[in-house]
Amino acid sequence: MKKNPPYRILLADDHILLRQGLKRILAETPNLQVVGEAGDGLELLKILKKETPDMVILDISMPNLRGIEATREIKTFWPKVKILILTMHRDKEYFEQAMRVGADGYLLKEAADKELFLAIEKIREGKIFISPFFSSEMAADWIQIQRGRGTPEPDPLTLREKEILKLVAEGKTNREIANLLTISVRTVENHRANLMKKLSLKKTPDLVKYALRHGYA
Repeated sequence: MKKNPPYRILLADDHILLRQGLKRILAETPNLQVVGEAGDGLELLKILKKETPDMVILDISMPNLRGIEATREIKTFWPKVKILILTMHRDKEYFEQAMRVGADGYLLKEAADKELFLAIEKIREGKIFISPFFSSEMAADWIQIQRGRGTPEPDPLTLREKEILKLVAEGKTNREIANLLTISVRTVENHRANLMKKLSLKKTPDLVKYALRHGYA
């Protein structure tokens, strides 16, 4: 009798001990296979260009590219990949941002020991999993929205623009951004100008507000 192929999972979290713990737990489970690990959102996207898993388990708070934005990118370019957000954030705002960009599940880390495998199984079956912490009414609303939605609209910003937008929101100067990304100050200035034009904004505080409102920072 032919066995079903293992369900392939990619882990993304900037805490290496957490990744190692998850990897060990998942490796002990029949028919689940961890095929890669990433410490930030950009590394995750690079891995996905070479290795397409069935599911990505990722955190919201990661450097370089946050989990919310990474989710948006994955659902745009790899729409069949399932996404389970595994996070410490209990805020309704984070939850709504994650579901809005296409996450298939939202699980709090504090409940992972009891709910992780249930979340994986539900998502694997094509269902939406939402941590019991959130009210049943709110969860039902988002499940209904998810079921009726197609592929998320493409984001107007490039990956480089998203990196710069995140760093601007963190209060970094043009020179600091240039040093972090190994590009020239002039290139940073050009990207900032393009961001202002694309988003119809005029001042840096407006960029910061936009970044916070749309989950880039």
